[in-house]
Amino acid sequence: MQGPIPVVLPHTPGLDVAGTVDALGDGVDTVAVGDRVVGFLPMTGAGASAEYVIAPAGILAAAPTSIPLADAAALPAVGLTAWQALFDHAKLAAGQRVLINGAGGAVGDYAVQLAKHAGAYVIGITGARSADRARAAGADEIVTDVTEPVDVVLNLAPVAPERLAELVTLIRDGGVLVNTTVWMPAPSDEGRGVRGIDLFATSDAAQLARLVAMIDAGELRVDVARRVPLAALATVHAEPGAVPGKTVITVGA
Repeated sequence: MQGPIPVVLPHTPGLDVAGTVDALGDGVDTVAVGDRVVGFLPMTGAGASAEYVIAPAGILAAAPTSIPLADAAALPAVGLTAWQALFDHAKLAAGQRVLINGAGGAVGDYAVQLAKHAGAYVIGITGARSADRARAAGADEIVTDVTEPVDVVLNLAPVAPERLAELVTLIRDGGVLVNTTVWMPAPSDEGRGVRGIDLFATSDAAQLARLVAMIDAGELRVDVARRVPLAALATVHAEPGAVPGKTVITVGA
């Protein structure tokens, strides 16, 4: 990941931050001291796994009021990835069929919810351990093989290149494949007008505010798998495999 995220060691990790504004830089008037905020930090700077974080004011949105502040840190990167994949790039519309490969993961959970809220028919591909999670998010079907064509494919899983190419064949003429595994370019089918798009999510405070509004309106659920104190951060990064859902690193009481 040194290509898209050229960090210099030692590095404080963590892209998602939720907290209370403690101080302001010169000329900042979009937030105030004491505001509860959430944001997706720049990928090359010092990250969120600390007691104090310096964040550009322009990336911050007001935190949800309906969930604990710490839990709001489970939203930015994955929520924005799902939103940008479905709406900025795939232009998903009501009535369309969308296939989400990796529907049981952290991004997949938001993608299923957002696609359903938009009026799409959602088909999920996921492992047996996370199939119930995808159903709970609102997936209409959980499958291992797709037989009916779809309008949009969202690939969130590190599949083999040949499997990614197979997903293109499931898309109707003029459809879209959005791929988040950026180390493996998205294939396309120019003859049928099927576009392949590689997505690397960007920070967007307006989109984040929209997601926050959906949370507070009860239209979007934040799934936190566990909460771990900052002192135990190293053990979280050392764990093999992935934990379904998001792990929130907490600071203080």
